[in-house]
Amino acid sequence: MKKILITGAAGFLGSHLCDRFIKEGYHVVAMDNFITGDEKNIEHLQGLDNFEFITHDVTNFIELQGRLDYILHFASPASPIDYLKIPIQTLKVGALGTHNLLGLAKAKNARMLIASTSEVYGDPLVHPQTENYYGNVNTIGPRGVYDEAKRFQESITMAYHRFHGLETRIVRIFNTYGPRMRLNDGRVIPAFIGQALRGEDLTVFGDGSQTRSFCFVDDQVEGIYRLLLSDYTNPINIGNPHEITIKQFAEEIIKLTGTAQKIIYRDLPQDDPLQRQPDITLAKTILNWEPKTSRELGMKITYNYFKTLPKEALYKSKHKNFKEHIKK
Repeated sequence: MKKILITGAAGFLGSHLCDRFIKEGYHVVAMDNFITGDEKNIEHLQGLDNFEFITHDVTNFIELQGRLDYILHFASPASPIDYLKIPIQTLKVGALGTHNLLGLAKAKNARMLIASTSEVYGDPLVHPQTENYYGNVNTIGPRGVYDEAKRFQESITMAYHRFHGLETRIVRIFNTYGPRMRLNDGRVIPAFIGQALRGEDLTVFGDGSQTRSFCFVDDQVEGIYRLLLSDYTNPINIGNPHEITIKQFAEEIIKLTGTAQKIIYRDLPQDDPLQRQPDITLAKTILNWEPKTSRELGMKITYNYFKTLPKEALYKSKHKNFKEHIKK
């Protein structure tokens, strides 16, 4: 039985990765410190013989006993509402956390895949974004703490690959959605659905002409799984290239939820990217991967999930374990 460590395991994407590798017959060691993760995301796995959980902050030294075959590093705040409130922790998990995990991978001779992001492209001047585009990032802007943490994460990972010969993989994740997203995490899909469920008007920043491309979580997990087991070592985009404006998406949400809310407009946040669309030519060619789930189906599944949440979840302003980390 192969053994895999998944950091950020109680988060949205991390928990789905735990499910996939459990299904594939791996022994999964899950790690999280619950800054933004939620125990409920993995409670269905507790008690399984091939699942164990460790509460730990990866910015501190990591020691595991025994053999380890793979590491998936998915620990990080991933939405603006989070990383703007805990900027130092965001930088630390991208830098110190990645360094610690690369050291563990080297000691265990394990293959390590890091979760990078489309945010490494910043507010792109190239469209759609290909992996050889170096990006347009404001290093000292408020979003720079996340963008630069991920860019450094890529750099140190490639340094370990080149200098130590470590087996590494880098996935650049584009907007992903699905069940287990936090309603209060500030990203556009839970924000719109939360507003619709509360009977509030939908808030669009800017004039709504900025674009995003949304990938359903099952498709994203499939791409990550294939990349981990591939021989490809350079960064690779995993996302859905079907682009839509935020205004059009708000209109889709109103139609999906059957609500009568209006769209209201607010000022666009600083450095918010105006275009986001992955070029997935490499993923198609190297991994034989492309998204299969239509946005219509994926959004129905996601909306139905949010409707099952307790009513009080619609009004929570922050994650219950978030406040204690604000000053760290």
